[in-house]
Amino acid sequence: MRLVLAILLLAACGASPAPDMFGSVRSEVTRGGMDFVVFQQGSEVEVVRMGYLSRPQRRPVPVLMAEAAEVATGCRVIANSMTTKIPGDTGVARFALDCRT
Repeated sequence: MRLVLAILLLAACGASPAPDMFGSVRSEVTRGGMDFVVFQQGSEVEVVRMGYLSRPQRRPVPVLMAEAAEVATGCRVIANSMTTKIPGDTGVARFALDCRT
């Protein structure tokens, strides 16, 4: 019962950044019909995909996450900088940014 309550409380909060990204700038972006929350701190972003997707629907997500990061920050995502805590994860990813104008 406590687990169910904890899950419901967390779900009500929406997306929140990893602890090392607390204090970051939060943006919401929709790309390819998917909603993303982007947390920027300096030259790094954490992108969180919102909502459930089936396995086949997840294929375009990494590219859409990078696009969301660029739209939210106005910076260019550095190629091949995407990292995830779980290999192949399409729920949360980090990217390095090049914010030089």
